[in-house]
Amino acid sequence: MKRTLFASIAIGVAASMLSFSVSAEGLPKRVSWTAYGTTSSGYANGVAIGNVLKKNYGTEVRLIPGKNDVSRMIPVVKGAADLCACGAAAILLQEGVFDFAKPKWGPQRVLNIFNNAKGRNGTTLALAGDVGVKKMSDLKGKRMAFVRGAPALNANMAGALAFGGLTWKDVTRVDFPGWKQAVDGVIGGQADAVIVSTVSPHVQRLAASPRGMMHPAFDHNDDAAWNRARKEMPIWNKRMVSVGISLKDNMQGTVPYEGMGYPYPIYVTYGDRSVDFIYSLTKAVVSHDKEIIQALKNADGYGLDRQILKWVMPYHPGAIKFFREVGAWTAEHDAHNAGILKRQDVLAAAWEKAKAMNLKGDAHVKNWLKIRAAALDAAGMDVPFR
Repeated sequence: MKRTLFASIAIGVAASMLSFSVSAEGLPKRVSWTAYGTTSSGYANGVAIGNVLKKNYGTEVRLIPGKNDVSRMIPVVKGAADLCACGAAAILLQEGVFDFAKPKWGPQRVLNIFNNAKGRNGTTLALAGDVGVKKMSDLKGKRMAFVRGAPALNANMAGALAFGGLTWKDVTRVDFPGWKQAVDGVIGGQADAVIVSTVSPHVQRLAASPRGMMHPAFDHNDDAAWNRARKEMPIWNKRMVSVGISLKDNMQGTVPYEGMGYPYPIYVTYGDRSVDFIYSLTKAVVSHDKEIIQALKNADGYGLDRQILKWVMPYHPGAIKFFREVGAWTAEHDAHNAGILKRQDVLAAAWEKAKAMNLKGDAHVKNWLKIRAAALDAAGMDVPFR
């Protein structure tokens, strides 16, 4: 997996290059992308979009489930999948942190396409209902699920703990091999909380279990708590949550309640994916957002008015072509996008410097994170995950 920012790889004419037959609207007959497992809301989004693309364009969508962030990116890197329906790992991948700080990964020049952005569901903790947590600081001493190979989930957990003024040192960490196993671990009594989407189908099992489930609230007026959380996970946004499983069981006792969210899924790919393909896919998905909602009520963030075009990741030229065509992309967006691409350049140069030292294992990771922070500081850029 040498698709680091400083390295350019020719994958050949893989699935990503879309050399097979194309539909009348410019979409290929087959598209593939990776997602969380079959019980996740990200996978359900893929099924809904696939049904809409099949109906309107005759395009088959192949979904490749992965247990964690790393396993979902491997097919995309190798060209066996066209894109990733990622979670917050997309940001971690760009930044080259957590599992992506290892020598075989490094910061990646990933590009955004479109997202399920401004929805009504939330990203949250699923808390077992029998642990007596009434505010986030009550998590002290509780057993928190840690999913191996899933840095996005774990960074979100760190953000939730920070909201309550806590760190991993204040709780008991319980490791699981995948997200589904982590949810099952809470059901079975091995852990007390796991990061979820409020609409993940598998969460229904926890809500229906003897332990029950509680959704925490993230007080939108507690600026200090939000600042602490965003230092751990900068993409957190305040969101009034009104869609999800057992929402009435939340700390505030009303629906909607004060929660948090960010785009999910986040659809990312690499720059060698065809501009025409990404343009056609973006146009097809965004233009059929109402049909997607009909196919899946919770997939309500794909419309043009729901997209966040000034974001923490740069957009693929094919997506920009569509957004510009419909009048949504402006010179201001061009300037912002250029700034994020410059950030990727800074990360690329820093990674070259770290790699040149030829360190291994933890020594490489520690050295890289120091070099990364220094390079971003020197460029006057934010340094999350310092």
